[in-house]
Amino acid sequence: MQDNTPFIELRDVVKVYGSGSAAAYALRGVNLSIVQGEFVAIMGPSGSGKSTCMNMIGCLDAPSSGAFYFEGVNVTALSRNQRALLRRNYLGFVFQGYNLLGRTSAIENVELPLIYKGLPFKERRDLSMDALVKVGLEDVAQHTPSELSGGQQQRVAIARAIVTEPLVLLADEPTGNLDSERSIEIMELLVKFNKEKNITVIMVTHEEDMAAYASRIVRFKDGVIEHDYTKELRT
Repeated sequence: MQDNTPFIELRDVVKVYGSGSAAAYALRGVNLSIVQGEFVAIMGPSGSGKSTCMNMIGCLDAPSSGAFYFEGVNVTALSRNQRALLRRNYLGFVFQGYNLLGRTSAIENVELPLIYKGLPFKERRDLSMDALVKVGLEDVAQHTPSELSGGQQQRVAIARAIVTEPLVLLADEPTGNLDSERSIEIMELLVKFNKEKNITVIMVTHEEDMAAYASRIVRFKDGVIEHDYTKELRT
């Protein structure tokens, strides 16, 4: 049974870029609570605020006003270094463009977050291979991205995101560069980690059929939440 205590919470978050007559509001007093283990799809047209919201939760940006809480800690009050540690230890990221190092093998790409955490070679190599097994790519561990399909590259990116066993997986248009069949594979992987590992998944997407995999859909428009719909809890 899900604990309904807010795990991630935005309180009256405003984000404005520029000042005076050039001020552009990306978020206009957003309130959003997410409980641990949810799979949330964030949707909305370009310029609606969905990516800015994702960047707030990923500690990649800070509110102009309001506050962001993670497990009850006011992230807004943390230093840049403290926010970086939060990202490193608790968050995993998957991007539309994969963001893999081109001349580096799949397993070495997966290892990167573990290198930043200072793990010794054997431990990070074992953990990285385990992550590749989880996404079904153990047979191509030594292949470089150019030797992999788009779907395989995205699965490597997912392995890299989960290798640190994050509490939250942030996915920004993870199927944007993939065909329908590969998109379904990626979404099924995200659902699997959400269900089996209780990883909270927060995904930005413009695709309705991909959002349908989530247990909750939050729609942004003009910097505010226009609609917030939670499906019946899955068994």
